[in-house]
Amino acid sequence: MIDFKKITDNTRLYNFHSHTQFCDGYAPMREFVTAAIDAGFTHYGFSPHSPIPFDSPCNIKEENVAAYLSEFESLKKEFAGKIDLYKSMEIDYIDDNWGPSNPYFDTINLDYKIGSVHFIPHDDIHIDTDGSFQNFKVKMETYFNNDIRHVVKSFYNQTLKMIEAGGFDIIGHFDKIGQNAGYFQPGIEDEEWYQNLVSKVIDAIKDTGLIAEINTKSLTQHGRFFPGKRYFHILKKYEIPVIINSDAHYPALINAGREEGFEAYYNL
Repeated sequence: MIDFKKITDNTRLYNFHSHTQFCDGYAPMREFVTAAIDAGFTHYGFSPHSPIPFDSPCNIKEENVAAYLSEFESLKKEFAGKIDLYKSMEIDYIDDNWGPSNPYFDTINLDYKIGSVHFIPHDDIHIDTDGSFQNFKVKMETYFNNDIRHVVKSFYNQTLKMIEAGGFDIIGHFDKIGQNAGYFQPGIEDEEWYQNLVSKVIDAIKDTGLIAEINTKSLTQHGRFFPGKRYFHILKKYEIPVIINSDAHYPALINAGREEGFEAYYNL
């Protein structure tokens, strides 16, 4: 496991969230390693979307986990002395039976775990609320009768359940639903009930000692961080440790938005 206390908050030399060919990334792991070295990183972590108990095009399949771990070990050995590499997963919280606290994830000896919510329950299935807004709109009509308040509440309820269950080190993009919800109903993130939900999540992060990710993936295209910049001062007030990750799916974007993230957070 990584001792994150030895990695200072205000450093540009790490990145702990990335997706490669083993899930929904668009290049082999090796290309990300060379891009990380070119970017000057000293620490780099791989975090494929974890296996989940139903089919998903974005998640690594359980039968491919051994290949991921094998390739990681090969690259770690090859690039020893040039960069410190770490194996992780971005583990989806689905329900009480499947999430970062599931014993399965302890059996694969990860260096750290990112816990994230992408899916929310609907009847006896789970619906991915991430991805493009066009797909989100279709799902809103198909599954949720366009009830955006229900979807938002379900997302944050899942997040609180995940935090309570534990078993992970970093909470990933904890207000991610705000992007699609904001496009669906402009101004929703300004509403008091919405901000109260985010505040409950931040309180839970503080109380459990988790590291909060500042995710920069959407900055270029959507002009926002996760969590939103409006919450940065609360993270600082509560002295919640943060890690600024690019959530890169392409090697060329391995450092995208991170400098802006450092400037926005540390220059408050």
